[in-house]
Amino acid sequence: MTERPVLVVLFDGVQSLDVTGPVEVFSGAGYAAGDPAAYPLHTASLDGKPVRTTSGLTLTPDGALADAPRPHTLLVPGGEGADHPDPGVIDWLRENAPRAERLFSVCTGALLLAEAGLLDGRRATTHWAACDGFARAYPRVTVDPDPIFVRDGGVATSAGVTAGIDLALALVEEDHGRDIALTVARYLVVFLRRPGNQAQFSAQLSAQTARREPLREVQRWIAEHPDGDLSVPALAARARLSPRHFARAFRAETGVTPGRYAERVRLEHARRLLEETADGVEEISRAAGYGTPEAMRRAFVRALGIPAAEYRLRFRPRPDDR
Repeated sequence: MTERPVLVVLFDGVQSLDVTGPVEVFSGAGYAAGDPAAYPLHTASLDGKPVRTTSGLTLTPDGALADAPRPHTLLVPGGEGADHPDPGVIDWLRENAPRAERLFSVCTGALLLAEAGLLDGRRATTHWAACDGFARAYPRVTVDPDPIFVRDGGVATSAGVTAGIDLALALVEEDHGRDIALTVARYLVVFLRRPGNQAQFSAQLSAQTARREPLREVQRWIAEHPDGDLSVPALAARARLSPRHFARAFRAETGVTPGRYAERVRLEHARRLLEETADGVEEISRAAGYGTPEAMRRAFVRALGIPAAEYRLRFRPRPDDR
């Protein structure tokens, strides 16, 4: 079996789950494939000394970066230490990262790659809370704040923490097939696998919760009734406000317009039904408030780039995956 050595870069202020999540996936994949050495794992800090994680745990590396073996997959985690990276780590990445066949960052580890110039001209993502600053600081990088992970050639970037597990599972599936990746996912009790273009958070979490109870109640009602009348006049009546006042207050308190919020809720509801049920597309389009399959198809193409029917084919688990 082909060995694919994995090198993990460590530094003070690293997020421990960014390290251990993907490491557990690669380690488990070796055992699932019948070859524990399928992914030889090596950890290294700049000087070979132990590092302290953001949670206070101490990680002891196998050695220094200068002495690390050439990896097939180079894993760069994130954490508070990525906000003010050691120049020595950036220099090492700039010189050595291009030698790896696959470059893989978790969370704000993408900032280290960008600082080293490794994401110039590429599409990338990171934790949703860091995306705006990331885009401003590195204008040569096309930052996509929505997906849980993005692959651009041999470079892959993922969103916060658990998204690193999703990306690692995707790489294992690429290397060894779906059955091995599924075995690892089952062992770790995680999904196989959240698609890379799945949103980093739900419609309810992506918008702020309104401060005033009438508006919060409207948010709850939208989530529970995606097939209801979600027009501004109807929602304003529920909040006992004029349509103009309601629309202005809703946007001020949630950060999005009522229409945009309703659109996100409907899309999320439709996606869940497509993934988890055997209901027909026409039935789902009505349940999600689209009315017709064509209206739902257009919404999916607009938001995800693929029609609803194709989304189901790609992302609904097969019977033997359950």
